[in-house]
Amino acid sequence: MTATKTPTASKPLPVVATTSVKACCHGPADETAGPGAPAVALIGAPNSGKSTLFNALTGAKVTMGNWPGTTVEVSRGVWRTTRDAASCACEVCTCDPTEGKLEITLVDLPGAYSLTPLSPDEALTADLLLGVPEDERPDVCVALVDASRLAHGLFLVSEVREHHQRVVVALTMLDIAAKRGIAIDEAVLADKLGVPVVGIDPRRRKGLDELASRVRQAVGQPLPATRPIGEGGPGDEERFDWIMGIVRAATREADEGRPSFSDRLDKVVLAPWLGPLIFLGVMWAVFQITTTVAAPLQDFLDGLFTGPITDAALSGFAALGLGGTWLEGLVVDGLIAGVGMLLTFVPLMTLMFILLALLEDSGYLARAAVVVDRMMRVIGLPGRAFLPLIVGFGCNVPAISATRILPNAKQRVLTALLVPFTSCTARLTVFVMIGTTFFGGYAGTVVFVMYVVSIHLVVLCGWLLRRTLWRSMPSEPLVLDLPAYQVPTLRLTASVTWLRLSGFLKTASGIIVATVCAVWLFQSIPARGDAAFGEVSPADSAYGVAAQAITPVFGPAGFGNWETTSTMIVGFVAKEAVISSWAQTYALDEPESEDQPGTLGERVLADFTQSSGGHPVPAALAFMVFLLAYTPCVATLAAQWREIGGRWTLFGVAMQLVVAWVLAVAVFQVGSLIC
Repeated sequence: MTATKTPTASKPLPVVATTSVKACCHGPADETAGPGAPAVALIGAPNSGKSTLFNALTGAKVTMGNWPGTTVEVSRGVWRTTRDAASCACEVCTCDPTEGKLEITLVDLPGAYSLTPLSPDEALTADLLLGVPEDERPDVCVALVDASRLAHGLFLVSEVREHHQRVVVALTMLDIAAKRGIAIDEAVLADKLGVPVVGIDPRRRKGLDELASRVRQAVGQPLPATRPIGEGGPGDEERFDWIMGIVRAATREADEGRPSFSDRLDKVVLAPWLGPLIFLGVMWAVFQITTTVAAPLQDFLDGLFTGPITDAALSGFAALGLGGTWLEGLVVDGLIAGVGMLLTFVPLMTLMFILLALLEDSGYLARAAVVVDRMMRVIGLPGRAFLPLIVGFGCNVPAISATRILPNAKQRVLTALLVPFTSCTARLTVFVMIGTTFFGGYAGTVVFVMYVVSIHLVVLCGWLLRRTLWRSMPSEPLVLDLPAYQVPTLRLTASVTWLRLSGFLKTASGIIVATVCAVWLFQSIPARGDAAFGEVSPADSAYGVAAQAITPVFGPAGFGNWETTSTMIVGFVAKEAVISSWAQTYALDEPESEDQPGTLGERVLADFTQSSGGHPVPAALAFMVFLLAYTPCVATLAAQWREIGGRWTLFGVAMQLVVAWVLAVAVFQVGSLIC
């Protein structure tokens, strides 16, 4: 078939806040296809499977989650399909005659229930579909519709069909619909909607070839006529009547009125009193399993870096005649000691990410938003505000961006100020090290307590800000489509785990390496005494002298020694660097005798015992609380600056430092009286 409209080559959709996604299955990674390639947009309600489908089609790694706001920006990728001569005769596609490939620029738009926006992310989707000239719009919209909630997803389809837009409907969650006794006649549905309908399962890569064929056909067709509208014109009531007529014609339900397994389980999981207890129990189990199972692997890697790898590096430098030089110090005392110590936490992070991915894919974490929604009402924030806060427990940076799902500007500012109090995975590495050093087998419980403290910090600080700065802030109930419970898939769990772990490793190989080098440099510069560069003791270096200047401030908190306070300075860059800077300092400041402790944990324990006057446990708890409450990292500050401006960002930093210091002092002073 011959196209009547030639789309703009590699159509650059006008995006307000776009994030590029390097995506590729075969060949070099890029974000758009070649000249003449059509642009296809994925649209649909939150939790309809858009990001999962995007990853399946492009090979990209986009964060997936069971709550709105996961995709708050636009992701692009290249969808490389195999040319099908029987179904693709269009003249506008980028076809490689030697390989028979067809390239499509695939765009994953933020989730939206309607084109009448109630939040910035929905406004972005509406603007890209309708707010631009017709020749700049996507050539085809693939509308994902949850088959188990057909009427919900068809509302957005009805609005898009009121405009001249090629649409292909992709039915997802067909397995869940079947379990609920819902059967959908795809042919009838396609006839009633006036667009192609394809059943897919992106989690298991089913139906993707047929979807590609339907999209190729749609690209080559003229713009369709708009859907017939009643005399009253398009309105919500008219759309609902149209949708319900289609649903009745295209679906059959068995055992109508019988509650599904998800509904029966939710009566327990979402119960007012039992629900929070189940949530706390699940999270405690996650941290207990993580710290217990990962410990032997951490010990193995620790011995590997401090033993054979360090010895091999020293031998290599000696063989090259570079033993005792600044270069040896940079590699051995800097990179191996710093980054090596951080990499010992890879097993722990991997296990944590696997467990969280299983909870997400099963559908349970979405229930956590409902369970904790009751706490959010205390601070006057809408239930949707907890969704960015959940993201913050993974990483504060995307959580700040996720505040765009909130419709009110004051709500977005307040939530962005509270996100840094959520304990991200970067802090987890430090919590585990302190926990295993000071609390042994109770490390998992102590780490779990820190996450509980994190939630209470969000509520307490939110309540104080709500009662002082934002007394008139509107509050709204939580409206959230809960996904059905599912058996997690190995492919999706592995994909999400690797996505998060690779992000952790990229941080370790990027900003952490730069931080390690900077710490080594300042530890090599003499600030007092007559030592030469690279030969000065850490206490007399520029690094040590600067840390000693602020150390008295932390005396009341029980960790007033410069080796510990120096890590707080480095922690402003990234919390992972706290451990690496500790390892560097102790690697340079070797014990003078065999009677002195030599491992990182032993040295930390000895310093806390000395600085706390014999109360190391309360001092360690105070240190963990301070680490939890003060500024997470410079990347979070950059995200806040972008979203809420410099004035509120600086206010947040000051607030976090004050809260962190006051709580740390209180924990130590009370704790030292008890034990």
